[in-house]
Amino acid sequence: MTTKTARKARRKFKFERQLGRSVMNPVVAALDRIGIRSSLVVDLETTGRKTGEPRRVPLAGRADDAGVWVISQHGRRAGWAYNIAADPRVRVRVNGQWRTGTATFEPEDDVRARARSFGGAGKLSQSAAAMTMRAMESDPISVRITYD
Repeated sequence: MTTKTARKARRKFKFERQLGRSVMNPVVAALDRIGIRSSLVVDLETTGRKTGEPRRVPLAGRADDAGVWVISQHGRRAGWAYNIAADPRVRVRVNGQWRTGTATFEPEDDVRARARSFGGAGKLSQSAAAMTMRAMESDPISVRITYD
């Protein structure tokens, strides 16, 4: 990667991380407080790697009977991904119910196909989900949370 490309990628990562922290996550949390929640939003609770305190973040995810799939758009550089690397024991809230589980990075998983699966059954919604993820990603990786 050239120096110019690396600088551009770093700027994109910093911008998107700040956008998520200051705009997207607070908006999702505010909507949740007033009772508006998408079926694709799950809350992930990790243990802070430095503080040991619980850390929660809303994520787009797809639940099944055995667990939840989420995508870390910034790979292992996301704050919650660092926390998982330090302690993979997590809690996840799906449809208002908290479940405990273990999170693992799945680098062999097809991230693009996974993102399309988050969009539902329609081709338009699958494409919209995949395009949104592609616009916001820097180094995506799938994460599997398996329920206890």
